[in-house]
Amino acid sequence: MPNLGGGELLVVAAVVMLLFGAKKLPEFAKSLGKAKGEFKKGLEEDESPTAEAAKGKDTDKA
Repeated sequence: MPNLGGGELLVVAAVVMLLFGAKKLPEFAKSLGKAKGEFKKGLEEDESPTAEAAKGKDTDKA
């Protein structure tokens, strides 16, 4: 992935402002933050030992 400098980030920010408008940007950022949190939560649940134990219990019943 290419490194973005300050100038490139300003251009990207300006384009995003033109496309979405200033009122929609906070809502967009909030939804991105929630999605990121849910994704991390899902990864942690998948890697946790309790999830592995639960999987083992489900396969024993079948």
